[in-house]
Amino acid sequence: MADRTRNRLLHALKATGPQTAADLAKGLNVTPVAVRQHLGGLHRDGLVGFADQKGSVGRPKRIWDLTDDGHQQFPDSHSNLAVSLLSGVSDLYGEEGLEKLIAHREAKSRQTYRNAMEDAPDLGGRVQALAELRSREGYMAEVIEEENGFLLVENHCSICAAATANQGFCRSELNLFREVLGPGVTVSRIEHLLSGDRRCMYRIAPHDKSRDPF
Repeated sequence: MADRTRNRLLHALKATGPQTAADLAKGLNVTPVAVRQHLGGLHRDGLVGFADQKGSVGRPKRIWDLTDDGHQQFPDSHSNLAVSLLSGVSDLYGEEGLEKLIAHREAKSRQTYRNAMEDAPDLGGRVQALAELRSREGYMAEVIEEENGFLLVENHCSICAAATANQGFCRSELNLFREVLGPGVTVSRIEHLLSGDRRCMYRIAPHDKSRDPF
């Protein structure tokens, strides 16, 4: 039970970002005392850290977050092997070989994603299907509905090491989303893990024709 609560705390901090113990307790339906006890253990293990945030009145709020070691509990899929293989492709076939590899991966994913979306009734259904596929691939994806569209949030990058070695993977994934979600849809990346954000986030909305030039 204790290990399960520890894991839930780690997942909550990974998925939602820095939080107070009270917020974590509310979100996980666990008592604040139990949460603080587990956070203390995770802190001793070097998996979480905290910062005291001063407010205008009262005691400072203690904000908890994952450390680098905490983020490593959600590992990149076969990161060392991926980077080694990319280096080998580059040495043998140059940048052109790497681009062909990325394009091949994109083409395979495009077909898989389109097959999964073929019965989706609308854009919302396609975005939800995409999030489910990405979660199965390790991206911890979720959908947030907005007034004029959707946010696709990816709380983890399962190919982070490969994408760090060659950001062509990031470019390819953005292009892939634009293609599979169909014409008349605008997809923009508004948060990017490799740019210093804690996650990747995409805004997805029907194309606003009112902004088209005459």
